[in-house]
Amino acid sequence: MKINKHTAFTPTLTALAITTALSSMPVMAQEPNEEETVGLERIEVTARRTIQNLQEVPIAVSSLGADQLAERGIATVTDVQQYVPNTTLQVSRGTNTTLTAFIRGIGQQDPLWGFEPGVGIYIDDVYVARPQGAVLDVMDIERIEVLRGPQGTLYGKNTIGGAVKYVTKELTGDNELAVRAGIGNYGQQNLIIKGQTGITDKLFVGFAAASLNRDGFGTFRNTGEDNYNKDITTGRLTVEYHYSDDLRFRLVADQTQDDSNARGGYRLTPSLLTGQQPYDNVFDSDSSLPVENEVETRGIALTVDWNINDNMTFRSITARRLGETNTNIDFDNTALKSFDVPAIYEDDQTTQEFQFLYNSDRFNLVSGLYYYTGRAAGVFDVQLEVLGQALGLPGFTLENGGFVDTESYSVYAEGDYAIDDQWTLIFGGRYNYDDKEAFVYRDTQFQTLFPTDGLPRSFANGFTADENWGQFTPKFGVQYQANDDTMYYATYTKGFKSGGFNMRADISADPEGNQPFDPEIVDTYEAGFKTEFLDNRIRMNGAVFYNDYTDIQVTVQRPAGEDNFVARVVNAGESDAVGAELETIFSVTSDFNVYLTAGYINAQFNEFLDTDPLTGELVDLSDTVVITNTPKWSINSGFDYSFDSYDGYMVLAGNVSYRSPTNIFEVPSRLDMGSFAVTNLSLNYFHDNDKFTASLHVRNLFDKEYRIAGYNFPATFGPNGELIAGGTGGDDTVVGYYGDPRTVEFVVGYRF
Repeated sequence: MKINKHTAFTPTLTALAITTALSSMPVMAQEPNEEETVGLERIEVTARRTIQNLQEVPIAVSSLGADQLAERGIATVTDVQQYVPNTTLQVSRGTNTTLTAFIRGIGQQDPLWGFEPGVGIYIDDVYVARPQGAVLDVMDIERIEVLRGPQGTLYGKNTIGGAVKYVTKELTGDNELAVRAGIGNYGQQNLIIKGQTGITDKLFVGFAAASLNRDGFGTFRNTGEDNYNKDITTGRLTVEYHYSDDLRFRLVADQTQDDSNARGGYRLTPSLLTGQQPYDNVFDSDSSLPVENEVETRGIALTVDWNINDNMTFRSITARRLGETNTNIDFDNTALKSFDVPAIYEDDQTTQEFQFLYNSDRFNLVSGLYYYTGRAAGVFDVQLEVLGQALGLPGFTLENGGFVDTESYSVYAEGDYAIDDQWTLIFGGRYNYDDKEAFVYRDTQFQTLFPTDGLPRSFANGFTADENWGQFTPKFGVQYQANDDTMYYATYTKGFKSGGFNMRADISADPEGNQPFDPEIVDTYEAGFKTEFLDNRIRMNGAVFYNDYTDIQVTVQRPAGEDNFVARVVNAGESDAVGAELETIFSVTSDFNVYLTAGYINAQFNEFLDTDPLTGELVDLSDTVVITNTPKWSINSGFDYSFDSYDGYMVLAGNVSYRSPTNIFEVPSRLDMGSFAVTNLSLNYFHDNDKFTASLHVRNLFDKEYRIAGYNFPATFGPNGELIAGGTGGDDTVVGYYGDPRTVEFVVGYRF
């Protein structure tokens, strides 16, 4: 972002308010010139599986490049949500690396194995099937793209809400070695090393490795252990072989080890069992479990690119990914063993994709074949030791375990045909076939049991089942190029999320619990524009959309005999959503940019079928439930300002991210978060030798306290406050998890 000539300009809040034109798109000043130039750089994305100018892509997509990620101090993929409208990317409840992702009101609330996400996560076009380990740290990447709306044609199932693409850097063969070290409050110590070299003029090798450490934001009061700490090591090795200009091979292997403690939640209510009162620090907690937590993810991918001729390209992507999680969740967060859940998750997936791309003056096509096979397995123990002791037993444990094997095949194509210089037709479709086989069991032990205990289990209360689904997802649209700077588009797209089985089924109480639930379906109608004006100094992109969302998979309570209910997953929900999005950036001078993103969505259930606990009859609760993890308004405004300083230049960057009230669960509760705004400020220094950099990042500048997740198992009280019944585990359990407090990090980097 270095500029030779600078205009004296001091950014003020008034100036920012006047120039409310912003965007989550990259903000870059121009390369040095003898004369000052003002304008915005071209942004390239691969949202449609081929390199295109962002302004020519007829979908709602946001892209943050490597410079913007570094200058704004974006540390993980969850930080990206601030810069993208109608998007929620949060850490799930009691972990550091499990992702809760929602786009335009569609996502995955329950990260249990065997359930499918609603937002697809991709690492270099390789689909990551499970949310465990999906909170990716930003390390030596080219950009992060967020595609909003269903991407069923090019990306397939489980992108019903959208997709997040984590794109790593390609190798150049240059000899490079760079080190970046950071320290901060809460004992933060980060070290990142990356480099590359050319073994020959055709064979390149690169690597990146990081150690990311931080003390806890709080403590477990009863043990003194850190709460919300961070202990992550990660690495990636890349090998590229350029056989010729037209044939390239790329092999990438990565591994991440997260040994951070399991997170403890903050009790919003006094404990009925221990009398524990809510602590004065929302990051303090108690736990009756060991706080050890281990999440390991690793993968390997081989990509082959063959330019057959000037018009045709063939690509093959072969990948395998593995994930293992061993964690302990104390649901009630007291020192009493009343509601503890140790759990193990294991994921194994192999994918193969063949792509054929054709480009000509008027006709462009991306087509392909895709194959996925994988197993999602796990086991968790619900330890109710207090209940067991009340019954005169040494303990009481309910164990659920099992796996889902999935095979998926699909064929797809998406293209566009230019009728003339202004009008282009968009068309495409994908057929996906899923075959799933599930094994689910529940075992009861009259003792306190851990999944790792080598005790015999009873599988009498269980089932095996299989089911398959076929789904066609079409896409149609039109694109109109009004002039060189302005494009309009309108599209219809169908998306779906795969069906499955209830991994918590209790067959002894619910013989029909082995029945599968069907895929979710969304029909989305979208219209948008992309324009640049004022001599390429203002870029403004906008979209409006309507979602018709049916067969929503909902976990509901169903009667199972007299005075007994069981959890079942059914297609009980229907909803719709109307929304709008705006992304704009204004290059005020060659040194000063301001940007704004704004998202609005009005999403509501039209049907939500559940069982009346008194009558046992199905009732429609759509008037009493809400869409989760979807604020009505998500607005982000910011700036970056560069100026000469000490044999180099500096970049001052800041933003304010606002989110309106957000519901955490479908049933409104005291966990729901009111509106809040988070402010971030960064100061970056770049030496003229292009080797030395230094940055100061202050995240959550005003130390705003905001809740992002929780567990809600409340007790029932009468009109005069008298206790009628305890919640699960016998307590009044309402537990919240919070976003990071103010953190300060000083980072220095050197390129050898």
